[in-house]
Amino acid sequence: MKRLLLIVDPQIDFITGSLPVPSAQDAMNALSEYIQKSNGEYVCKVVTLDWHPYNHCSFISNGGEWPIHCVQHTVGAAIYPALIAPLYTTQGEVHILTKGDTANQEEYSIFKNSIASIQMQNLIKKLDIEQIDVCGIAGDVCVLNTLKDGISNYTSTLFHILPQYTPSLDGGLKLNEYIQTLG
Repeated sequence: MKRLLLIVDPQIDFITGSLPVPSAQDAMNALSEYIQKSNGEYVCKVVTLDWHPYNHCSFISNGGEWPIHCVQHTVGAAIYPALIAPLYTTQGEVHILTKGDTANQEEYSIFKNSIASIQMQNLIKKLDIEQIDVCGIAGDVCVLNTLKDGISNYTSTLFHILPQYTPSLDGGLKLNEYIQTLG
């Protein structure tokens, strides 16, 4: 089975920065080990990044609901360092896709970004992906929205959540509820 690992927003601001998610550091360290142990099981690893301009609409200072986070080209927007070596030293392509890069548009899901959505579609088709394992931060926001949009664009059978690598602001309630609705 050809599998793709989709890691949603494993960025410093969501781990130890301006918008930390409970248990995110432990989950990302465990994900690092998982990637190493599953070497060869994924034909592709995709990392999504919030990539906000400084004046993004989601920031409290601009009328949004979140503190300033994941500003383009800042330390907070960087991929969590423990994931870098495992991503690039294990088998399978690595692709970095960005979202939320327009000041006046919120994109919790990579599938809401028109460019990244096409890139995902092309990868799925080109690599004949049969299963997408989804994890990342935060389970109740960007992971949940990515999962919903992915299922809407494709099918629920394509997606599989790795909950142990998916910390949430709400302790996993919304994501678990949604997963249960899928049967």
